[in-house]
Amino acid sequence: MSRTLVQPIGQKRLTNVAVVRLKKHGTRFEIACYPNTVLSWRSGVEKDLDEVLQSHTVYSNVSKGVLAKSKDLIAAFGTDDQSKICLEILKKGELQVAGKERESLLSSQFRDIATIVMHKTYNPETQRPYTISMIERLMREIHFAVDPHSTSKKQALELIQELQKHFPIKRCPLRIRVTASEDQVPELLEKLKAWNATVISKEGSSAQSSAIFELEPGLYKDCHDFVINKMHGRFEVLAHSLYVDGDTQVEQYIDYEDTPVPLHKETLDSVLELNEKLQKQRISSTSRPTEGQQKQNKCNTCNVSFDDSKLYREHHKSEWHKHNMKRKTRQLPPLTEEECIADLELCNSKSDLKDYSF
Repeated sequence: MSRTLVQPIGQKRLTNVAVVRLKKHGTRFEIACYPNTVLSWRSGVEKDLDEVLQSHTVYSNVSKGVLAKSKDLIAAFGTDDQSKICLEILKKGELQVAGKERESLLSSQFRDIATIVMHKTYNPETQRPYTISMIERLMREIHFAVDPHSTSKKQALELIQELQKHFPIKRCPLRIRVTASEDQVPELLEKLKAWNATVISKEGSSAQSSAIFELEPGLYKDCHDFVINKMHGRFEVLAHSLYVDGDTQVEQYIDYEDTPVPLHKETLDSVLELNEKLQKQRISSTSRPTEGQQKQNKCNTCNVSFDDSKLYREHHKSEWHKHNMKRKTRQLPPLTEEECIADLELCNSKSDLKDYSF
């Protein structure tokens, strides 16, 4: 009995394809598109339809290359024009993405949600906003899962409510300016007191007055309707995130520290402790070595000399020498041992504050 190799004939196998599927009148219709182009076309970035569709053909199964029947197209779409049907499927159909593309989309949306949460929340214990790395870590701790069919903003608002159950996190208050006539200001202040709003400043003249206050985001609609419909005033949102005036450099965070005195004392204690540990490497300024020994054991970077060769070798491994080497590359003068220790402690303090800077 002879064996023959049967191969399929007339099948058009498409690889590296993004499939858009639409089910209508109980029949499934599919079109073959280029990867990473469907979303660009739907967002308006891509205008050329030929750069999106691999072929102006409607399939019932793209992976097997089975074409849709004309009677099914007429029954579902009222026409058998392939181009028009492809355009409708492209607009209303569901995109079937591969594993790597789906992972990329979910990762991007995960980052977008974390960014929204970062801008809308802060830590009530420290009165500082969270960094995006902190928000992502909290999201992973509560096992947050991204829903690709929901918007990032909606998921971010739901995520904030979930995070508030486990961590110290709070919505940033809205900073609002309301302008109205002078006789309506007492009524406004009474409402703000009922809403537990914080009045920052009040300005005005005999005709009009304006008030700047901070309000919980959940009361935004009530406040807006009260000002616009009842007071017929002007409503303006100034800010919706936490910030500090003039907060542009890391050094400025030192001015906002709550307890600077203990920090200074700890730094001083650390300097003294390090001085004791490095006592063996101290350089004697009173002894005068011979000219040959001074030339042999002199460090030109730190501009110091050593009596002992062992101390000289240990000096090149110390943080003092490494720190002066970095200053030398920036064309800065060398520091003494005490100055170097204090400078390193100051750098460490600033690096800790960078976690809370934006």
